[in-house]
Amino acid sequence: MTGLLDRFKEEDSEGSEMVEERPSYEETEPEPTQSDIIESEIVESEPENESRSGLNDVQEQASSSGDDIGISSLMDKRAKLEEAVDYVGMMIANLKEKRTGLEKEIEEESVDIKNLKEKLVKVNDYIEEETRGIQNLANKRSSVEREADEVGSLITTLRDKLGGIDRVIDDEGNRIKSFKDSRTKSSSL
Repeated sequence: MTGLLDRFKEEDSEGSEMVEERPSYEETEPEPTQSDIIESEIVESEPENESRSGLNDVQEQASSSGDDIGISSLMDKRAKLEEAVDYVGMMIANLKEKRTGLEKEIEEESVDIKNLKEKLVKVNDYIEEETRGIQNLANKRSSVEREADEVGSLITTLRDKLGGIDRVIDDEGNRIKSFKDSRTKSSSL
């Protein structure tokens, strides 16, 4: 029986995967536990020295038989594996918590970006509308400038005509005056 368990120790030290082989019921003997030993000590009414030495013998037998088959090392390994599983479980829980936090942050960022995009679309629409409005104003201003240039040309033309008429009137006024002057001179003579 110890040869079978020695093989487990060798495999474990080499780092290979450990497979538990269960011995048949005929091969296994129940090992006395510490409580069984204490109960048997209380029940027996032997002298104190003899019971202590018997207790020591029983404990030595239990520990040596446990060491021989590697139960204590298996229990240590099981405890370490349980700790490792607990640690991995905590890591998984932390990762889930972090992932959930990241998902929440990404969703919030997504909402913020969508809101920002909507605002930018509105700003772009406003800019396009203002650009069209400015273009319309530029077209109207250009039209008004053309009309103002036409009015300026008309004013210049009319001023020139009025200036011509004014000269004609002045010329006629000078003629009439000179005619009057020449008539008064000729009558005074």
